[in-house]
Amino acid sequence: MDWNETMKRSRKIPVVVLIFFVLGMLAIARVQIAAQNPDDTTLARKLAHEVLLIDTHIDVPYRLHKKWEDISQRTTGGHFDYPRARAGGLDVVFMAIFTPPELEQKGGSKALADSLIDLVEQVVKRWPDKFALVTSPEEVEANFGKPVVSIALGMENGSPIEGKLENLQHFYNRGIRYITLAHGKWNHICDSSYDPDKHWHGLSPFGKKVVREMNRLGIMIDISHVSDETFYHVMEISRAPVIASHSDCRFFTPGWERNMSDEMIKLLAEKGGVIQVAFGSWFIKDEVRKKEEENRKEIDAYLEEHHLKYSDEKAQAFIKAYREKHPIDPGSVADVADQIDHIVQLVGVDHVGFGSDFDGVSLVPKGLEDVSHYPDL
Repeated sequence: MDWNETMKRSRKIPVVVLIFFVLGMLAIARVQIAAQNPDDTTLARKLAHEVLLIDTHIDVPYRLHKKWEDISQRTTGGHFDYPRARAGGLDVVFMAIFTPPELEQKGGSKALADSLIDLVEQVVKRWPDKFALVTSPEEVEANFGKPVVSIALGMENGSPIEGKLENLQHFYNRGIRYITLAHGKWNHICDSSYDPDKHWHGLSPFGKKVVREMNRLGIMIDISHVSDETFYHVMEISRAPVIASHSDCRFFTPGWERNMSDEMIKLLAEKGGVIQVAFGSWFIKDEVRKKEEENRKEIDAYLEEHHLKYSDEKAQAFIKAYREKHPIDPGSVADVADQIDHIVQLVGVDHVGFGSDFDGVSLVPKGLEDVSHYPDL
């Protein structure tokens, strides 16, 4: 990676990308050394606590929004809490400020995003000995070696921008350091990989302005969830390296637009970007994804018939019972390692990291059940 050339491409963002993630990549490289002796888990755990370990996407805020838990202690639910994070050697977590796609039409995205940031701030205020908010690489480095988990903020879904460029400044001031441009549906910024309705065929006219303003402010552009057309539009316009905060390789899930093709990964890396590997089982194994899609159709049909939303208590009880009756083999930690190896072979170790999507996925591989398991990977 040519540091000088990359620095020319942007004002602020390369500092974040290169310092945050190159340090993270050094961590992966050292853990790979330990992996040469798979029985030496002691060395792997030692290394995980000696190097700076970063996960760029964990959905703690929305999880706590739905059901409050004391994450300073070991929790009964979820994938993340302080004791498990420290056990796994996690130093920095980007907590996702997620807003559901339906709010794009209903309204309320910005209000929800602000309330979720308030929630994270409350967590830090309540347990300052365990968590600390960070907005720069310098703050991360200052916390490294201390007993706190550093919390950075990323916004999942650009809907809270609500058509006003000044809202980007607002969220930057509140600590947001990357924005996933879309989620499960197209919005006023761009199209989604999940949505068959390619409304804009990439970025909207306003979305192009958003990309330029994010470059100016120093907010990383996250292309996880966006359509292929959107990705290529972003790569044409952005002056700064781009990230995929939680994505995997389409090589293992042919035809599934949510993951990145080899060509996309190469272009991302060519322009200095990083793909952060997600741990969700349907991201990493095609058979898991197809089975999950079948199950979701039956679940959706039941919910529609009974006029239930996913968040309803009765809906959650049905979904839990349904999944118990229709178990899916979630794959293993080795499947995630295969994703990393494939990316390294394509573009090198400097362009791959961890973006687990913990607390945002319901099915995770065996051996990666929560944030205590990074050393096993």
